[in-house]
Amino acid sequence: MLILLFLFGVTGFSLVMCLKKKKPHFLLIPVGTILLYLVIQIALVPAPFLETLKFIFSLS
Repeated sequence: MLILLFLFGVTGFSLVMCLKKKKPHFLLIPVGTILLYLVIQIALVPAPFLETLKFIFSLS
């Protein structure tokens, strides 16, 4: 729940900065934060990193 609130906060901050400064590259901050969270969650799996990635992308 705390992570979700943090992501909402980062998104809100990025939207405010984007509208205030009129620079759309601030909208990349939430995307980067979500990707960083994804990599951290994959790294927490006790299996080797590349094996975990292969397993995730082989699910069909």
